[in-house]
Amino acid sequence: MELTTPGRKSGQPRRTPMTPFEFRGGLYVVAGYPGADWAANARAAGTGTLSRGRRSRDVRIVELDPEEARPVLREISAKVPVGVSFAKRSGMVRDGTPDEFEALAGRVAVFRFEPYVKSREESR
Repeated sequence: MELTTPGRKSGQPRRTPMTPFEFRGGLYVVAGYPGADWAANARAAGTGTLSRGRRSRDVRIVELDPEEARPVLREISAKVPVGVSFAKRSGMVRDGTPDEFEALAGRVAVFRFEPYVKSREESR
């Protein structure tokens, strides 16, 4: 899946491949490391477009505070195996346990995607 947001400095569309996952009825994604450019763009824009193949949908991008992020982070080891491998290789976690991921709350950005309908002005 890809998230497209405007670049926070250039305003040009920026596409980022990602692996969002469902949890408690919501769709979430975790930045793979602190300071990720795509996360800064998502935070600045607040909205974007999620695409898979020819299908796309507009979304509101909501960053979770650390307390909200904790239960979401605990799910990574079960829901996003590729994320576990990345986190191990990058040194963010050692074993990839739910406790290790929960400890990342406040260090990595966690976002929830919500349905969003663009206004006429935004669609132009």
